Amino acid sequence: MNTKLKCLLLDDELPGLTYLKMLCEQIPELEIVKTFNNPEKLLADIPDLEFDLLISDIEMPGMDGLHLAEMLQHKMVIFCTAYKNYAADAFNIDAIDYITKPVRLERLQKAISKAVDRFDKPDAAKKFIQLNTDKGKTLLYFNQIQYIKTAISDSRDKTVLLTDGSFLNLKNVKFDTLLNELPEQDFCRINKKEIIAVKAIKFFNHNEIVLHHLEENNKNTTLILSETYRSEFLKKVKI
Repeated sequence: MNTKLKCLLLDDELPGLTYLKMLCEQIPELEIVKTFNNPEKLLADIPDLEFDLLISDIEMPGMDGLHLAEMLQHKMVIFCTAYKNYAADAFNIDAIDYITKPVRLERLQKAISKAVDRFDKPDAAKKFIQLNTDKGKTLLYFNQIQYIKTAISDSRDKTVLLTDGSFLNLKNVKFDTLLNELPEQDFCRINKKEIIAVKAIKFFNHNEIVLHHLEENNKNTTLILSETYRSEFLKKVKI
């Protein structure tokens, strides 16, 4: 493989960190940028580091690896831990892989191969996001979204119109969080209270966007395009 991933290593136990570094040095697809035995120190150094992948322990003093990974937006993470009970949480935040200690070279190589595949094919990497709704957790697939708006009942919640015409109520999620997860080329914020899928657009002009979706009165859904977001919207729909 030609791809070489820039990698950070994190483990609060120095023997474990040394062993992990030794294994990583045997994998040609990895370039170790820096090692850490303190999650807060890693977080403080992040603005000055260029990296593609974090290989991290989970249970550590001060800040656990899951919380840290959630703060590293758009960075790939592989967890290496002595505990099996965090696996579901790890994959909920879209971890590349979850390895239980003691780490074997062959198992680590397999995880790195997954990371390389995702790095080489970023558009195919993620097709959904897991979110909380008023009925429990859901997997919201990007291709099912027509638009997302601020919920009428509570501004902290969001209402999603799906391609089948149904609505989904998301609990306590910010637009910025959603935009960070949604494929940038496929979605656009059009005003303070709405995000739309580009594919849902039927017509648009300087101030309005008409969607393919028909409401109960058999008229197409019409949304306001605000001046603040107009320039970015026009870039998205430019042919």
